[in-house]
Amino acid sequence: MLNLALTGFFFTLILLGFKRPFIWILCYLYIDIVAPQIISWGFLSQIPTSLIAFAAAFLGWLVFDDKRDSRFTWRQGLLGVLLAYCAVTTIRADYPVEALTKWAWVWKAVVFAMFLPLTLRTRLRIEAVALVMVLSASALIIDGGLKTAMGGGGYGTLRIFVENNTGLYEGSIISCVAVALIPVAVWLAKYGTIFPPDWRVWLFTGALIFACSLIPIGTQARTGLVCLAILAGLYMRTAKHRVLLSAGMSLAVVIALPFLPQSFLARMNTIEDHQSDQSAGTRLGVWKWTMGYAKEHPFGGGFEVYMSSKVAYDTISTQKSGSVTTVTRTPIVETGRAFHSSYFEMLGEQGFPGLGLWLLLQVSGLVQMELIRRRWKSRTGPDERWVAPLAVSLQLAQVVYLIGSVFVGIAFQPFILMLIGLQCGLWSYLKRIDRPATRALKARAPMRVNAPPANGATG
Repeated sequence: MLNLALTGFFFTLILLGFKRPFIWILCYLYIDIVAPQIISWGFLSQIPTSLIAFAAAFLGWLVFDDKRDSRFTWRQGLLGVLLAYCAVTTIRADYPVEALTKWAWVWKAVVFAMFLPLTLRTRLRIEAVALVMVLSASALIIDGGLKTAMGGGGYGTLRIFVENNTGLYEGSIISCVAVALIPVAVWLAKYGTIFPPDWRVWLFTGALIFACSLIPIGTQARTGLVCLAILAGLYMRTAKHRVLLSAGMSLAVVIALPFLPQSFLARMNTIEDHQSDQSAGTRLGVWKWTMGYAKEHPFGGGFEVYMSSKVAYDTISTQKSGSVTTVTRTPIVETGRAFHSSYFEMLGEQGFPGLGLWLLLQVSGLVQMELIRRRWKSRTGPDERWVAPLAVSLQLAQVVYLIGSVFVGIAFQPFILMLIGLQCGLWSYLKRIDRPATRALKARAPMRVNAPPANGATG
């Protein structure tokens, strides 16, 4: 039944796109996030669903869509420069075969992020993209949250739909994305027009936020816990009832602690005692190796260059017996370990130029959303009050991503690139509708046509 439902849903979206081509863009978002071809075991897994939706989205816009309001922003150009640079590093990569494998999905994710803003000509389209992103990711999050609540989960063992450890199905990545999703989900519940705010919308949003909070527990990913704490702190900064909210959060933590599995608590304790944790030792070792590699190869070694890494470190554990403390050092040597950080991923694979371009792309997004917030925060009209909160939500989501990126190699994660495309689309749309001439036209009263003189004279 699941296979039939997924197949039917995909073909329904494709057919609806012939009437409304923008649906093909939403279809691609859904396929790239949920990856139904991975979940399905029948016909859907045998056809190139992603390629079909990708081609339909581009051709639909190119042939049918009105392009008079499409604008190309400088951040889209920055994405293009980054993509071109990655193409160069891929050509001269240390591991050319493996680099081409990663390039095969990176170029598509970046190109779509550049293309997406061109299609976001209206508020409805902007909202539709945000909604499909949230609902598509929520399919994975709700499944993982339910299994966590029923006692499933564990580090590397939480099974979301299928046994898979790529993309959003990887524990640390879905934990980061789940937390980043919360601000956008809250915005949709407050200001959405496709599903206008009512008790059902808020009930679903509350349940989704709860599921997002369960994902770091189910995956036992420390990245998710850190992201959740950062997001809570950011909300506290702007909350109207900070004391009440702080007390509620503290109470929720106290109530939840007895129900958390011991394996989760033991893993979270390694955040403080990182010297005893082999995973943390690997990260620090690979980061040190990456910095040394970048000094010798300032333009990077191309995708998957981590395969040449070799790290040596000691894990340190202490045991107390009365007044005696025993310190044990265990030497560890590992090779070919991943970067475990988007920042070091960019530094190792794309060198200092690539890291600089990527950081500029991220920081400029934070700045643009802040500029939108300041410009629109005082506007309370029914067609304006949604803007500043959306900018804040996208900004918070990006901050969570940047924090999570410290510990996970997701520099080119498609979901985050979609988020950047949404930011660019919002920026372009507001620049177009908020031009001085446009504002003057809206503010101008309708012209009154004088009646002709009674005698028929024209004057």
